Amino acid sequence: MSVSEQDTDVRLGAGPLVPVPAAEPGTAGPPCGYARLRSEQPVVRAQLPNGETGWLLSRYADARAAFADPRLIRPLLSSWPPREGADAPPPCLPTFLEMTGAHHERVRRAVLPLFGRRRLAFMAPRIRAIAEELLDTMTAHAGAARTADLVPAYVEPLPLRALCETVGLPHEDRDRYLPHTLTLLGAAGLPMEKVLQALYALQDYASDLVARKEDEEKSEDYIRLLLTESRRPGSGLTRDDVVSFVVTMLMAGYKTNMQHTGNALLALLTHPEQLRGLRDAPERIGPAVEELLRYVPLMNAINILVAREDLTLHGRHIRAGDAVIPVPASANRDARAFTDPDRLDLARTPNPHLAFGHGPHACTGGHLSRLQLATVIQVLLERLPDIELTEPAASLPWDESTPLRAPARLPVRW
Repeated sequence: MSVSEQDTDVRLGAGPLVPVPAAEPGTAGPPCGYARLRSEQPVVRAQLPNGETGWLLSRYADARAAFADPRLIRPLLSSWPPREGADAPPPCLPTFLEMTGAHHERVRRAVLPLFGRRRLAFMAPRIRAIAEELLDTMTAHAGAARTADLVPAYVEPLPLRALCETVGLPHEDRDRYLPHTLTLLGAAGLPMEKVLQALYALQDYASDLVARKEDEEKSEDYIRLLLTESRRPGSGLTRDDVVSFVVTMLMAGYKTNMQHTGNALLALLTHPEQLRGLRDAPERIGPAVEELLRYVPLMNAINILVAREDLTLHGRHIRAGDAVIPVPASANRDARAFTDPDRLDLARTPNPHLAFGHGPHACTGGHLSRLQLATVIQVLLERLPDIELTEPAASLPWDESTPLRAPARLPVRW
């Protein structure tokens, strides 16, 4: 049974709504409120920032099972919350997270090999070169002062440049697509009209980009490779699937990686003994990256699933059509799954975190995110081994424009 149904005391009443816990100011999360929910209300009906309701799953086992449960599907952004009749918005193309059944299997078979560890090995030297170039520029501008702000100089530009070069996104188009991706990341707290406007605009941009790629002769980026596959006789991939690929990469590949990188570096800089240990033993970067993915949330609570049928979880009756919201940020701090979960332990192993979800819709770009974070840390410690914050962490300003909060500045010296 894919979602735990061991509790037999089925109560039809959901009880009072609780607000989705908010991260404390000046932190990335996870919100402290999840600790109480894990203990007292592991499945609770909550009110989202946009006024909709859903069942929050705060424990590790429940969240992990929910991601893999075929009775729970991710709805199209244009179809949730549901609206009927004249108010129903035009349908949009599904992203990879929203595809289901045979369609999802066909697309996954075509795309997943592109993001495997072996296939991505070609990007490792290029990502390293980008990191070294950015640090060269930063240190040259710093001069004898040997101080800088890592966020604009290093954290912000690297994930986007790496994504563009891997996937084939034009870096020069960033002012066209980035505003829409930022809107969609905050969708859970925005009016549906604004979300749909950004979604359709991003889809139009992606379709235009694919049209441009169709006219290119020599490009061998991922968009061109998928276009070539879509033209192969018998291929299960369509042009619309390639457009969906572009939209998926734009939504998931930049801002979340950028903000997570800033938070990961802050975590290391505020744990100097662990930072020194990693500097002196760089071969430990693999477990360190996994722990930073567990410890620093990639998302707090925007993984919307919808029940296709009635089910029961911890005595709660979840009806068909109800939203179910597994929260990886809470699950990754569950003491039932992790020893001393609120402690950063760069040597933690095993580390079966849910940063990239679980099951058939686990994040396709997980290995690319790992490669980027590992390279960012390794190059920084090689070039600036004595790096440290110049201001107390508690005084740093924060970017809280999306559910994943991040430091707006990381002032350092070396």
